[in-house]
Order: sequence, then structure tokens, then C-alpha cells
Amino acid sequence: MAQNGAVATSVDPVNPHDSELPVRWKHDGVSVVAGDQLDANTAQTPGMDRKTAINFARVGAQKLWAGTVHIHPDAKTGAHHHGPLESVIYIIKGRARMRWGDALEFTAEAGPGDFIYVPPFVPHQEINASPDETLECVLVRSDGEAVAINLDIEPVEVPTEVRWIDPIHRDPN
Repeated sequence: MAQNGAVATSVDPVNPHDSELPVRWKHDGVSVVAGDQLDANTAQTPGMDRKTAINFARVGAQKLWAGTVHIHPDAKTGAHHHGPLESVIYIIKGRARMRWGDALEFTAEAGPGDFIYVPPFVPHQEINASPDETLECVLVRSDGEAVAINLDIEPVEVPTEVRWIDPIHRDPN
């Protein structure tokens, strides 16, 4: 703020004759977090490497957390859930096999360009379905907290495959 409580202003460089514009958004507007500046100091689950890009501490985000996750070839995470948070996983590279349920009794796969939605409290496990390629994903959660509750689950031996369906796109079988 300028003296006497006035908002500091600047002239629009594209239209210098327009009225002066406030500069309040310069440091409180958009934040860019470089891909090589992600923070590994976040809740972890065995079998994956999570890194934070966006959260309250880094950019002031109040209602979401975003970052990356890498799962090594032929590896799987421990069973876990994220409490009351919703999660979205976007596959960048590789093939993800998800297992979920009280005994990880359901499974489905997703590849590059696919999105995965995980509702609150759903026990799940991410598996890299490739024996030689790292699974790379972007992860977004519905709160700034990095909640990861690791579970001790005895999984069923053969899970039931579930096709990705929704109210609009029904499973033809």
C-alpha cells in the first residue's frame, strides 16, 4: 500500500494512456513452481516418491494440494487412503494399475492422458504395470494438507477387473 492507505498503482504498458492499474497482484497473484523445485518433504507411502508443487506453505493454496508421483518399474505402493480428501491422478507416462476396496479386491488400468478419481477414505494401491518404465503422474488433492494414511491390508489374490464407467458411459457387458 502507498502512503495514507492508498493502493499502489502502475501504468498498463500495453495501453499507457489507460487509467492506472493496481499492482496488488504482482506478488499475490499467479505463482509458478519450477519442475526442478518440487519439495519431497511431504507425506509418503512405501513404493512411490511424492513431491509437492502446490500447497499452503509454498504458494498459499487453501483448498488444494498438487504435486507429482513416480513409481518405479514393476513396483507397487502400500495400501493407503487420503482421509476426507478427494484425489485426481493424471497419467503422464507409463501404465497405472489401481487396486481398491477393503481387501484391494477391485482393479483397473490407466495410461498416458487418462485421469483417475479416488474418493475420500477409499483404500487403494497404485501399481506400475510396466516392468521397465517409470510411472509418472500428476496428483491433485482437495485440501492443502498432504494426508496419506498407510494401511495394513491383506489383499485378495485375484482382484475383480472394473471397467472405467460413469453415468453417461455405461459398461457394454
